[in-house]
Amino acid sequence: MRILLFISTFTIFTHCAGQGKSYPSTEISTTDKEGQYILVDTDQKAFFDNRSEIKAPSAGDAFYGQDAHFQGNQPSYTDNGDGTITDNVTGLVWQKSYKVMSFSEAVEAVKTFNAGGHSDWRIPSIKEAYSLIIFSGKDVSSKEMNNSPYASPFIDKNYFDFEYGSNGSRPIDVQALTTTVYKGKTMGRDATVFGVNFADGRIKGYPIIDPRERSEKKFTVRFVRGNLDYGKNNFADNGDGTINDLATGLMWQKTDSKTSMNWEEALAWAQEKNAENYLGHSDWRLPNVKELQSIVDYTRSPQETKSAAIDPIFEISKIKVEENLGNYPFFWSSTTHENIRGADAACYVSFGEALGFFGPPHSSQKRLMDVHGAGAQRSDPKAGSASRFPQGRGPQGDVIRIDNYVRLVRDIGSAQ
Repeated sequence: MRILLFISTFTIFTHCAGQGKSYPSTEISTTDKEGQYILVDTDQKAFFDNRSEIKAPSAGDAFYGQDAHFQGNQPSYTDNGDGTITDNVTGLVWQKSYKVMSFSEAVEAVKTFNAGGHSDWRIPSIKEAYSLIIFSGKDVSSKEMNNSPYASPFIDKNYFDFEYGSNGSRPIDVQALTTTVYKGKTMGRDATVFGVNFADGRIKGYPIIDPRERSEKKFTVRFVRGNLDYGKNNFADNGDGTINDLATGLMWQKTDSKTSMNWEEALAWAQEKNAENYLGHSDWRLPNVKELQSIVDYTRSPQETKSAAIDPIFEISKIKVEENLGNYPFFWSSTTHENIRGADAACYVSFGEALGFFGPPHSSQKRLMDVHGAGAQRSDPKAGSASRFPQGRGPQGDVIRIDNYVRLVRDIGSAQ
C-alpha cells in the first residue's frame, strides 16, 4: 500500500487597492483513514442520447452505462433548525444561508462565525464544496439567461438558500468560494481560487482580484464544519494495473485510454473493456463527474509542478493540444450537463490546463491561455466536430475538443 501524506500550507500575496493582501490556505490531499471520503451521487436520474432525454438503454445498446444507470449514495440532508444543514452522506455540516464576501473578508468572518453554537467553522475546500453539487440542475447560461423559466440550480434549494445572481449582476454569478488556491495563474493574471458555480454546474478558477474592478472579487460564501478527512484520498497501487482509493471505496484504471473519443464512444469503450474482462474485472464504468473530480490533485498543475493535476501513482497521457502545445487531456464523465436548450453536452474534468481563447469581446487578438485552471470541470458537446469552434465557446473562449480521454472506475467491493 502506498500512502502519501502531503501538507501544503501557503500564503498567496496579491494587491488590492494598492495594499498587500494575504490569503492563507491549507490543503491536505491524502489521509491514512479509510471510508472517510464518501461521494454523494450526482442525483442524475434521467437518460440521454447526444441531444435529448431517452428511455433507459439496456446493456449492449448505444448510450448504455451513463450516469443514471448507477445510483450511488443519494443526497440526504437534515435541517437542524438552527441555521445549519447536516449532509447525512458526508458527515459535513453546512451553513444553510450564505453571505457575499471577498476571499479576505471570508477569512476574517469565519474566525467569529458560531452558527449552531459551534466555533469550528471553516471555508470549504473545492472537494467539500463540490459534494453539494447535483446534476438534476439545468445550466442557466445562454443569451436568454435573464429570462429563463427552464433553468434550475445545481444545489438542493429545499435545504440551502439559493438565488441567481447572488454575487454579481448576471444570473450566472453564483460562484461559491473555496480555500483551494490554484497552483498557477488563470487568464495571465494574479492568484486564482477555485469556485463551484451552482447556477451553471461548473468548477472554474477565478482571479481573486476582479480584472475589471481591480478590487477583490465577491463570492457567494457558505461555511462548513465536521469530517476533517473529507476530500482526502488514500491511494494504493494494487500492482495489477489498478489503483484503489480506500477513502472513497473506488478502484481506478491506473493508465488511461491513450486515445480520444466522443461521449457515445466513451460509453461503448467501457462496455468493450468489460467484455474483455479487463484487468480481471467485468464491471468497469465511465465515472460520473463527482467520482472523476475526486481524484484531482489540486496541489499540482502544469504551471507549478510541470505535471497533470493528478497523483503520480496514476499514469496519464501527455498530448498535443490547441496550437500544438504540450498538455494533458480532458477526461469524459458519464454525466450529462443539461442546459436550458437541451442535453447535447456532457461533463468533463480537465487534468491539464483548462484552456481558452481569451481576449476582448469580438477581438481578433484573443490568445490561447489557461483560463480556468487544471482541475476545472466544464462540458463539451457529446458529438460533432471541434472545427466548428475555432475560437472556443463562452466568455473566456473555452476550447472545445469533443474527443476526450477516459479513465475507468469500479467499486472495490464488487465481486465482478
